[in-house]
Amino acid sequence: MAGHFHLNTPLLESSAMSKLAGTGVYLKMENSQPSGSFKIRGIGHLCQQLASQSKGVVCSSGGNAGMAAAFAARRMGVPATIVVPSSSPQLVVQRLQDQGAAVKIVGKVWDDANTEALRLAEAEGLTYVPPFDHPLLWRGHATMMAEVAASLGPGVKPGAVLLSVGGGGLLCGVVQGLEDVGWVDVPIIAMETVGADCFNAAVKAGRLVTLDDITSEAKCLGAKTVCQKAFEHSRRSDLSIISELVTDQQALHAIQAFLDDERVLVEMACGAALAAVYSGLIGRLQDEARLPARLGPLVVIVCGGSSVDMQQLANLKVKLHT
Repeated sequence: MAGHFHLNTPLLESSAMSKLAGTGVYLKMENSQPSGSFKIRGIGHLCQQLASQSKGVVCSSGGNAGMAAAFAARRMGVPATIVVPSSSPQLVVQRLQDQGAAVKIVGKVWDDANTEALRLAEAEGLTYVPPFDHPLLWRGHATMMAEVAASLGPGVKPGAVLLSVGGGGLLCGVVQGLEDVGWVDVPIIAMETVGADCFNAAVKAGRLVTLDDITSEAKCLGAKTVCQKAFEHSRRSDLSIISELVTDQQALHAIQAFLDDERVLVEMACGAALAAVYSGLIGRLQDEARLPARLGPLVVIVCGGSSVDMQQLANLKVKLHT
């Protein structure tokens, strides 16, 4: 951990998912980060760059960015205020408080919480920590692709990288990471749930789109507008970014199957990426010639998530009638 707050996470082969996908599936286990998700890479990096002399940090979050900011702030010895929307489970609030953060609950969706975080930063002279839209975040997140390259070894290149998109920070980081390791030609399969699909809406419309509301249960994907940089990446001719949607039921099925297969519980937002394999989407993309018939190993970013436990899982099953 010397010099930064994140861990070099394992890249594990999943035999169950490989069988389903018809090619090797490797899991980048970002759920094993000390804050519970990949967010600590970028947020830890940003805090070290911007907040070392700070009176305190303030972060708006559906959960995971807040956990990362609270963890980094505690390690740096600065106070943290995390603003979450009312859609965040009590479990998240408790975990943030356990990290020593002050928690404010404001508004219904992340965008409301973010307005309050910006106000607090201005009014109280705090360092604002954005959850996904900042170059320092993307630089931090990019480190995971260097680790993937080192784990796969020389001469092995992924057939595709699968990830979930909320506000677009992970996507921007992975693009930067692919550039760093010389893998710009590796397709990215960018997954969202129906009802939290601001990136897919922007790709289809050819411009940034602000959703009216977040209706998906994958609350941690719940930004109503994707960041500008993620949208710009989707327009680049040298990148192949395939934007796809799954239903909440498919994301929930994926996290249950993943729990059975890998003995790891992740949240709905992460289930969107896993569902690309579990729902048969990879085969469909191959049938449509959007992915090659002979596909190299798939790398799935298991982004993790702090807003799930067995009770939350049970609640979701009732809500989604699965």
